[in-house]
Amino acid sequence: MPLAPNPLSGMPLPWAPQPDDLPRQFRDRHELEAQLRTLFPEAPGGLSPIEGGRSRAEQLLARIQPERYAKGRNFLNGPITRLSPYIRHGVLSLAEVRDAVFALTRSRQSSEKLINELGWRDYWQRLWQELGDGIWRDQEELKTGHQAGAYKQELPADIAEGRTGLACMDAFITELHSTGWLHNHARMWLAAYVVHWRRVRWQAGAQWFLRFLLDGDPASNNLSWQWVASTFSHKPYFFNRSNLERYSNGAFCRSCPLSDQGCPFAASYEELEAQLFQAMPAIRSSEGNRQPRRHNRNANPSAFSRPSRRP
Repeated sequence: MPLAPNPLSGMPLPWAPQPDDLPRQFRDRHELEAQLRTLFPEAPGGLSPIEGGRSRAEQLLARIQPERYAKGRNFLNGPITRLSPYIRHGVLSLAEVRDAVFALTRSRQSSEKLINELGWRDYWQRLWQELGDGIWRDQEELKTGHQAGAYKQELPADIAEGRTGLACMDAFITELHSTGWLHNHARMWLAAYVVHWRRVRWQAGAQWFLRFLLDGDPASNNLSWQWVASTFSHKPYFFNRSNLERYSNGAFCRSCPLSDQGCPFAASYEELEAQLFQAMPAIRSSEGNRQPRRHNRNANPSAFSRPSRRP
């Protein structure tokens, strides 16, 4: 008789066990981790605290709060779903999540934001199917005013090792490495820091994320990095300290050694735009007006993506 499934044994197999099969039953996660350390002694770190499996996915699906998600998803402690690893590995389908959202809401408006996010994920998957390996290439030209050759090819060691000296970025990197997951807003901030402040090509950052993210795939991951970089958007995404403080409840700035002096994000959007980017031609220009856009600190620089109330 096949063994009944339990949280650490997986589903029973329809064939007899073979002598060279890897173990499939464990008393607890500690025993599972010990086995993995034996198999992969060179791998750093331990198990992610994120538990896999259908049962855990169903528990999280039952707890989603679509209306609260729409209002608070951008806060690091907001009511997000944490379903992405399960969707990524096929434990949950987008249709299942969609149906759960509709079952929990009474109006289109209250479910709209979460449904939109599912739609974007589906679109990115379809685009990846069409592009193939082309998803690693710039989909459009950069809109930062810099040439592609101005960006470093490799990720700097201090970023890869989480020792930038910035409390926020180092905390995000530590969480990425230790859990295999990051809040989407933290991913955006970290990607913007890598691409715009450190001027590293987005492909290096995307490859780095894919090595650690449990929910990482070249569709959502690469196209999100390209959106930040401006090769899959009409403008680059960047942020400032007040935006980061607001949505992280100031948790990192209070302990950052650079908080009082030396924070690279402590400036207005106009000041950061001037620091990070070169002048670009106007997005809409007539045939007779091809002059580069002049930076005006008093004007609204609509060619760049700055969050106001939301990113």
